[in-house]
Amino acid sequence: MRMRASFPRPPRPPLNRAAARNATLLNLCATPGLGSLIAGRRAAGLGQLLLAIAGFGAVCGWLVLLAWQIYNAATRGAELRPTSWLGGAGAALFALAWIWSLFTSLSLLREARANEPGAGRPPPL
Repeated sequence: MRMRASFPRPPRPPLNRAAARNATLLNLCATPGLGSLIAGRRAAGLGQLLLAIAGFGAVCGWLVLLAWQIYNAATRGAELRPTSWLGGAGAALFALAWIWSLFTSLSLLREARANEPGAGRPPPL
């Protein structure tokens, strides 16, 4: 017996300029990938979000490791080991997610401009 979806997903309306602008602001000013997800770009949004979370986690891990080493150096006289690679890798991952979300945002804005009424017509004389 075939199963059918209980709640079929309605077709997404065409992207308008306000939605594209809001998705761009979310992507570039808040969290890379979140605006892409809201605009309906699931694969790109998930990739951007995962890269941003991984980069943020690596930077946070580097800060915790650095604080732990400084604490040990101050209390036990341990020497500091280089851990800047972790912070650099995290920053690079986050920057990659942000750049990817920039290109996706530009694509969203271009799509919204093409969806405007009268976008394909020449200007009146």
